Amino acid sequence: MAAVVVFFVCLAIFFVFTVSVVLSWGLLAVLPLLLSVVSVLLLYRRSPAGKRVCVLVLGDIGRSPRMQYHAISLAKEGFQVDLVGFSGSKPHQGVLDNERISQHFLPEPPTFPKVLPRFLHYILKAVFQSVQLLAVLLIQTDKPAYLLVQNPPAIPTLAIAWLVCLLRGTRFLIDWHNYGYTILGLALSAKHPLLKFSKWYEGFFGALSNGNLCVTNAMRKDLLSMWGIKAVTMYDRPPLIFRSIGTEEQHELFCRLRTEYPVFGSRSGDSGKTAFTEETQDGTIRQLVDRPALLVSSTSWTEDEDFSILLNALEVYEKSASEEGCQLPDLICAITGKGPQKEYYQGLISKKNFQHVQICTPWLAAEDYPKLLGSADLGVCLHYSSSGLDLPMKVVDMFGCGLPVCAIHFNCLHELVKNEENGLVFNNDQELANQIQDLLAGFPKTQDKLRTFRDNLQSFQSLRWDQCWKDNVLPLLKS
Repeated sequence: MAAVVVFFVCLAIFFVFTVSVVLSWGLLAVLPLLLSVVSVLLLYRRSPAGKRVCVLVLGDIGRSPRMQYHAISLAKEGFQVDLVGFSGSKPHQGVLDNERISQHFLPEPPTFPKVLPRFLHYILKAVFQSVQLLAVLLIQTDKPAYLLVQNPPAIPTLAIAWLVCLLRGTRFLIDWHNYGYTILGLALSAKHPLLKFSKWYEGFFGALSNGNLCVTNAMRKDLLSMWGIKAVTMYDRPPLIFRSIGTEEQHELFCRLRTEYPVFGSRSGDSGKTAFTEETQDGTIRQLVDRPALLVSSTSWTEDEDFSILLNALEVYEKSASEEGCQLPDLICAITGKGPQKEYYQGLISKKNFQHVQICTPWLAAEDYPKLLGSADLGVCLHYSSSGLDLPMKVVDMFGCGLPVCAIHFNCLHELVKNEENGLVFNNDQELANQIQDLLAGFPKTQDKLRTFRDNLQSFQSLRWDQCWKDNVLPLLKS
């Protein structure tokens, strides 16, 4: 409410003195305007913020798990939280049920004519989002003590967040997930002026922050050496909803999913069976002795994740599984996620005539995704970092469920995936095909390597988000 009052006071003063300027056309009329606005803003900066934090993500809130976890942890510490971002996917239930967390949704940018140059598209979109961010952060939300911003995207988020913090007397915190300019570099040449500007912009406004978090030690070192930004490494850790689950929970999940995705159902059509489990006459739930293996991958279906690698590996698997005397099980592959290239790859999948491999591309409810990971036998990660400095949160979730992973190699992946210890690292589709076959040979009777990886993941499972957040983020809010 205070923000609304201040806004309209400033607007009224501006109107009155603008008329004065027009009428008198003298410089003296400008001074009262400037002094009045500055005075109001100074009073506004000194107004108490209370125990309130604004968490800003210029993206779909429901698809931004780390920022949702920040909001939940802040609420647990007694903060009132304003969570700002786009609507779309259903947020975490912990966000929806928490009375201390208020969501503020940004409108989607309008669709600009395709005849306009791409450069002009970027500018118009940035201007629109800047206006919307200012309106929400200055008017719709009360003054926070801290503004925690996800980066990327950097444009226009960092500049607007810094300006809002300057006007409101709020501390400016950045959570570095990656670099915006490296993502832009996937679509632009290295010499493109927009890319050069983006890198300068990100470093300039990043250095104006009051505190920084990042997701890897490699990024922490890079921020310091490149822009002089000191950050605290806050590794992604899964909340307790990501865990191993028992056979009964698996059976209940598969029974529910088979209605929409038949691959999870029994081929015989028996209502007491799924593709993986069955209910015996005495009501006991057990796994089928000849069940297929369940492979899970999560993808954003974007350019930085080449799904063709997995598709090619599955083609090799299909060929090997068709050979006489082969010890490979049938394979059900569930690839979750949404993104721009999903329909394209669904078209390719539909043309495959696999006999031993079934592929489905479900979009799961937030509460079902952890259960699917907890029911799977093997995970695959195709995330390739644009900067080489971030880590895939999907692997964190898989590890939280005790699920071994095959992940594509990039520079700092070793901070999460330990090759031959808790998973395997591959460089191309042939290596991935070999790893899947090696891990699943003799399945389900033989699972020696998978069990070893699961055992080694127990130490990872013991350290969860809440404790890691208290150790690394909470001190920033007390400094």
